[in-house]
Amino acid sequence: MRKLILILFLVPTLLFAQSEGVKFEHGLNWNQIKEKATKENKFIFVDCFTTWCGPCKYMTSTIFPQAKVGDFFNAKFINAKIQMDKTKEDNEEVKSWYTEADRFAKDYKVAAYPTFLIFDSKGNLVHRIVGGGDADGFIAKAQKALDPNTQYETLLAKFNADPQNTTIAKAMAAAAKDAYDKETQAKAEGIVLSSLSTDQIFTKENVELLLSSASIKDSKAFNLIKDNPAKFDAISEKVKANDFLAKLLVGEAVNTKIQAKEAVDFAAIEKELAQKYPTVNTEKASLEMQPRYFSYTKNYLGLRDSFNKYIAKYGSTITAMELNQMAWSIFENCDDPACLKAASEWSKLSLEKEKDTPMYLDTFANLLYRLGDKDQAIKTQEKAISLLTANDKKEDYVATLQKMKKGEKTWE
Repeated sequence: MRKLILILFLVPTLLFAQSEGVKFEHGLNWNQIKEKATKENKFIFVDCFTTWCGPCKYMTSTIFPQAKVGDFFNAKFINAKIQMDKTKEDNEEVKSWYTEADRFAKDYKVAAYPTFLIFDSKGNLVHRIVGGGDADGFIAKAQKALDPNTQYETLLAKFNADPQNTTIAKAMAAAAKDAYDKETQAKAEGIVLSSLSTDQIFTKENVELLLSSASIKDSKAFNLIKDNPAKFDAISEKVKANDFLAKLLVGEAVNTKIQAKEAVDFAAIEKELAQKYPTVNTEKASLEMQPRYFSYTKNYLGLRDSFNKYIAKYGSTITAMELNQMAWSIFENCDDPACLKAASEWSKLSLEKEKDTPMYLDTFANLLYRLGDKDQAIKTQEKAISLLTANDKKEDYVATLQKMKKGEKTWE
């Protein structure tokens, strides 16, 4: 059983339809869809997806079939799906949309998936949403497409025409966030922040605005938090100023190295950041990032050593979930006894933090089994099964138990 909270998805077809839930058009081309929208006086909702996109599949298999989602979208929109990639399995209908899919990608700048485009009844783009979500949240995002005051494209035109208007900028920032337009979002948020005094900025109402805008290094919000850490900490309940800034800086530095296909030297990164940002302590963020980096590069000995260092210094702050994830990563990928032993200790620590959690017991049982302690592994797995609720996937746990009893591998 995988431990990284993954969801299994169904593969969608080009034009998805069912008895309840969102009814996607079938057998119509783009012009015919626009004609139908004009006739019924509805907006047009287009799901731009790819066959390899996990969140796309989640929306198709889990969100769109829900009755309340269907009730909203079927009443307000003509709904269509466009497959944006090409595969050998594509049927004739998918192929008939190839040219249109290429045009959508170019004309409407579709580069992330899923992207949901919303047009008026004439086929003019008025709104976009990037990324999925739960049913109620997604309905709320789509609802904004019906009002010119919250439509992304409409707001963008107003914002570009009057960029110093703080009312428009505030609405633009929210719409740009949903559209995953980080550049416009940062610009709009910067204008909103520039209209406020320091005391007005550092209020509980503006915490999310500060954090969102500060996600771009050296932005106005970033520097406000960096230069006023005590004021930020006084209003923030989720994260401390230093922790937020350090994670942002270390993460960006590591990602830059990865994209450039260069080796990551954490000591060098810490030294460089200390010189440029002397008030930000990046030690903890660096230690936290290292095991994730080593997991990404499949250096499991490095993962073991770096995570042990992190636990030794910051063990009280590490969540049971994080411990479980790292332990499972070792179980699945490393056959070194020392690595497996270390992972079993992390697994035990996760159970100390959250006792009798079936998923964590399953991890511990698998590690015991791979270490050769078959009897204790079986007892632990049986305990995990006994604690499962009706919502848990019991068959996966049982299958693992049967493999243990038969002496079969529980890992690939």
